[in-house]
Amino acid sequence: MSPQTTGTPEAPTPQPPTPQPPTTRQPQPDPATGAAVKAADRAHVFHSWSAQELIDPLAVAGARGAHFWDYEGNRYLDFTSGLVFTNIGYQHPRVVAAIQEQAAKLTTFAPAFAVEARSEAARLIAERTPGDLNKVFFTNGGAEAVENAVRMARLHTGRPKVLSAYRSYHGATAAAINLTGDPRRWPSDSGSAGVVHFWAPFLYRSPFYAETEEQERDRALAHLADTLAFEGPGTVAAVVLETVPGTAGIMPPPPGYLAGVRALCDEHGVVLILDEVMAGFGRTGAWFAADHYEVVPDLLTFAKGVNSGYVPLGGVAISPEIAETFARRPYPGGLTYSGHPLACAAAVATIETMADEDVIGQAERLGREVLGPGLAELAARHPSVGEVRGLGAFWALELVRDRETREPLVPYNATGGANAPMAAFAAEAKRHGLWPFVNMNRTHVVPPCNLTAEEAAEGLAALDAALSVADEHTV
Repeated sequence: MSPQTTGTPEAPTPQPPTPQPPTTRQPQPDPATGAAVKAADRAHVFHSWSAQELIDPLAVAGARGAHFWDYEGNRYLDFTSGLVFTNIGYQHPRVVAAIQEQAAKLTTFAPAFAVEARSEAARLIAERTPGDLNKVFFTNGGAEAVENAVRMARLHTGRPKVLSAYRSYHGATAAAINLTGDPRRWPSDSGSAGVVHFWAPFLYRSPFYAETEEQERDRALAHLADTLAFEGPGTVAAVVLETVPGTAGIMPPPPGYLAGVRALCDEHGVVLILDEVMAGFGRTGAWFAADHYEVVPDLLTFAKGVNSGYVPLGGVAISPEIAETFARRPYPGGLTYSGHPLACAAAVATIETMADEDVIGQAERLGREVLGPGLAELAARHPSVGEVRGLGAFWALELVRDRETREPLVPYNATGGANAPMAAFAAEAKRHGLWPFVNMNRTHVVPPCNLTAEEAAEGLAALDAALSVADEHTV
């Protein structure tokens, strides 16, 4: 399936959705408990990426499927999938049961032993990874997966440098945050981590003055080739790319780009690492986004959707050539909870559920038949939408002040008053029962991969209302 990028076609206004009754598992409002939860959070929990006194976390009472609710009885359709990880929704009974059964059987065990849940999870993952990536190193999450993939590449090649894209996010551990391209890197950037950044293709905001996807692809590949040449190919261990960048803007690469990167890596003996932490396990309408582009990396990182985030789990899928490097040479890395039995049991149940319920097919059809056309209809009516792009259950709306100049609705990395238009957009979405994913001047549409058509209509109607607020800030 080709990545989808839509313009702004003429389209009729969608009808508002039929109100959905709350799930029977949703509790009655309990403000007193909610207040106690909030008070304990504010007294003791230190939140990530936040100025602690400037945040007001919502106290969540429960969740099921694509919805969650608070202690006041407000119910939200989650267009964030948590942090883009609940690929099969919240509280899927089959995965919950698998965790319960594993807890009764063997709650935990050290990673040096062969454990049934761990072995089976690795087998099922290896069956679905591209090409011959048949070995799996388990981690606790995506950042650790990237961290270990980079270590493997450096040890395999004996080279120090790693190249990664500016528009990227790879995690918050030491190596992963230096690989990251977005502003979260800045406070922790050591400037000496052996990381070199380059521009990956993004036609809407092309750094190469390209006018077509073909031009963008060719010029981006030429730029990467030049970067390799001037850095010294013999010093570069790996190129790290999100197959489809996630938090940075959901920018499916132009056809042929990843194949071109693969060829450059082969030419210079450089390891290709594809980061599928966000894009993997059905998110793009395929088991892995690499399947769309028919490219096999040397290392592939995963996390999030592997078990819908029910128990922390990530990992690295490893090529035979890199695995052979450590056949008789110890790999100098490990984690106490690598391949934790509860996490692996959740992964087994999630993968089997996705296969049995055709969640991959659901995500592909959701993007092609529902979200893609529905978001294009919204773009046709709202001048704040500069571009819609995505595939599967993985979409972004680029919000702008001016469609002609493509000026972002808010400045890059805006905070405080400068971010007011996006804050108003998000508040309006929540007022209409939608919890949006907002990053810089974009809103991402990343619901569970098995979202129903009725739930999609509910979400699109709420987006329609919220975009009307964004429109007030256009010129």
